Amino acid sequence: MNYILSDGTHRESLFPFTFTRPVAEIRVGILTIREKWEKWLKTSVSVKTEDYLSTKFPLKTASENVIINGSYLPDTDLVQAIKKLKMGEALMEGEAYIAYVTAQAENDFDPSNFVIVDHQPKGLTIKNTWDIFSKNGEALQSDFALLTAGRKSQPLSSTNQAVNPENIFLEEGAKVEFSILNASTGPIYIGKDAEIMEGCIIRGGFALCEGAIVKMGAKIYGPTTAGPFCKLGGEVNNSVLFAYSNKGHEGFLGNSVLGEWCNLGADTNTSNMKNNYAPIRLWDYQTEGFAKTGLQFCGLMMGDHSKCGINTMFNTGTVVGVSANIFGSGYPRNFIPSFSWGGASGFTAFKTDKAFEVATAMMKRRNMEFNDTEAKILEHVFELTQKWRKY
Repeated sequence: MNYILSDGTHRESLFPFTFTRPVAEIRVGILTIREKWEKWLKTSVSVKTEDYLSTKFPLKTASENVIINGSYLPDTDLVQAIKKLKMGEALMEGEAYIAYVTAQAENDFDPSNFVIVDHQPKGLTIKNTWDIFSKNGEALQSDFALLTAGRKSQPLSSTNQAVNPENIFLEEGAKVEFSILNASTGPIYIGKDAEIMEGCIIRGGFALCEGAIVKMGAKIYGPTTAGPFCKLGGEVNNSVLFAYSNKGHEGFLGNSVLGEWCNLGADTNTSNMKNNYAPIRLWDYQTEGFAKTGLQFCGLMMGDHSKCGINTMFNTGTVVGVSANIFGSGYPRNFIPSFSWGGASGFTAFKTDKAFEVATAMMKRRNMEFNDTEAKILEHVFELTQKWRKY
């Protein structure tokens, strides 16, 4: 059977992260949603997404295709229900499809063409940006069990202090010295060639993915995930960094999500709770207004390739788009459109040629190339987000 993860109906509610990736490429827990499904199904999975993303994330079709809504995370119950589906059947939660089997993978889903199988999923769904951090603890626990089952951790150095060491797993090449790791509140996973430098205090759940680094003296509160080749420093609480992003210095990041290739300058601080303890509203790209999250804690949502200078201060519930560059004193507004350049004193458009120079330089530092495929995606996002840049 050929498995395909679709963007489903929640792509726009996951902006700015899904401007530059399919829903299935969102990281929550330890793995991306696609990686989770590949582990559970024991096969490779492709994605069905927007045309402008399809060169980087190609669709692979066959005579029989199982299309799975990428907002749904796998668990035993859901995987079994999907595997029971026959050609022409659709697994549905109310009016939303979870999965269906079709010979026409390219076509949009039309429930009238399918035999409906009702299902009430018990697992996690990622339907809003704040789900990424607020459900990170459960996703991390599930991924930890999946990745470590039947395996033995590399030994933890005797220079460290550990609480619940049986809940700590080090992959090959992981390095941890002279730090405190408390896994009593959730598992701690240290990926291949990742490093926790001296003097760090970490409370699980925590995932440090391949090649990522926690710098000296950092204080990490779970559930937090640092994706592959990220850097963490200072104080971090319940946040997710997708990959290749840096919060490497002092300052506070809480209840936040950073995409790929982001960089927070030294002493950047995010507010994650209002002074009056009121529920937090977050910019909604669909309604072009501020939506209720129902959360008391919510910090920064920052899209791919965005950066901020030293001593930047972000208000509670700030949304930053793709390839924005923020600097200067004072609090910038709590919705910053993609390709914005400036700060509290005002913004101008960050032209694509300049944005590409920054992306090229940052990626080169990690021995990666900013190529035509990446450029075309960002050019499309620039046009797509033009209406919000009213300078």
